[in-house]
Amino acid sequence: MRALARKLYDAAVRAADPALAVRRHFHDHPPAAPAAGGQTILIAIGKAAPAMLAEAMAHIPGPVTALAVTHDGNGRDIPGARVLTAGHPEPDEAGLAAGQEIIALLDRAGPQDRVIALISGGGSALVPAPRPPLTLADKQQVNRLLLASGLEIGQVNLIRQQLSDLKGGGFLRHAAPAPVTALILSDVIGNELGAIASGPTVAPLGSPREALELLAGRGLLEKLPAKVRELLETGAPPAPLPEAENHLIGSNEISLAAMLAAVPEGWAGRIVSDRLTGDVAEAAARIAAEAAGSRRDRPEALIFGGETTVALRGTGKGGRNQELALRIALMGRDWPGHWVFLSGGTDGRDGPTDAAGGIVDAGTADRIRAAGRDGAALLANNDSHAALKAAGDLLLTGATGTNVADVQVLLLA
Repeated sequence: MRALARKLYDAAVRAADPALAVRRHFHDHPPAAPAAGGQTILIAIGKAAPAMLAEAMAHIPGPVTALAVTHDGNGRDIPGARVLTAGHPEPDEAGLAAGQEIIALLDRAGPQDRVIALISGGGSALVPAPRPPLTLADKQQVNRLLLASGLEIGQVNLIRQQLSDLKGGGFLRHAAPAPVTALILSDVIGNELGAIASGPTVAPLGSPREALELLAGRGLLEKLPAKVRELLETGAPPAPLPEAENHLIGSNEISLAAMLAAVPEGWAGRIVSDRLTGDVAEAAARIAAEAAGSRRDRPEALIFGGETTVALRGTGKGGRNQELALRIALMGRDWPGHWVFLSGGTDGRDGPTDAAGGIVDAGTADRIRAAGRDGAALLANNDSHAALKAAGDLLLTGATGTNVADVQVLLLA
């Protein structure tokens, strides 16, 4: 059953292959050549940037300037292109330099050029472009507060957009007057384009005033750098944006359908939800309720997709998928029959760890205890990585080169 859970996860990742998504798009919408004397400027940002860029370059007519920015460990050589790596989820100096290089490249674009943006999840942290007078240190402090806040990803990105020179349509302002086409691989549930990589080619999700209200609601205003508060308090509503063509080319829903198609004969399979969002404890309770309601007249694969949130209360290390897996392991130790649960990020990385998530079963809690650890205490300290490592239940995949949020499967037999 553990092998089957991993097989279904692998099917989800394959369905999100960024190169195939780009290939399908250009097959249906061949890119036009730039005007006389112009060039195509290809800029790829995110966890899938190298794969998207390499495929796109095979389809672009005429002169091309190409740049990709992706996370550390996911870089690769692409002939004719520059590939930069930067920190994720914590923005770093390498990302700051990459953001400045993107801005400089866009600022040189003229009406005779064409800009194609290849956007995937993770782009928000990878190319920090602090709006003056903010510094990288200011953005890093805000990012740490937001990641620990329990705010949903759309709310986090609304705030980030107000502080960035590239997010929330800033990319378009720098590219003007060159026309911009964006191919977008969604890691956001509901596929809100303005939330994917904080929407560099899309209108912002809200206003500075709304960002202030969200921060105040979480008690974060006094924790912000003074320059950030001042920028939000004095910020004007965004001006109208230049137009862009935005195309969604991949999503979590496509990956869930691939998981369902991979359920073997003799098993019942169903997609329970493609909106597993909100607090991770509530998500675990929802999954447990589905398990309790299963008829068990034949083996069943319950499939979920989404992106939960974790409010940090401890000092441990983990991520939303590892914490969800640990919660299910502790809740399900006395469930009848045999079961296996997998929760994994399709990018292969869960929080600031080496794991994509966790794969647990009815023996996980006992294996944690046999290793001399207390699963409940580790959970309370947000130390899901240590708990699952002790049980040998980390989902380790390495970087997958794609990102369409998270997938889960509960196998019951």
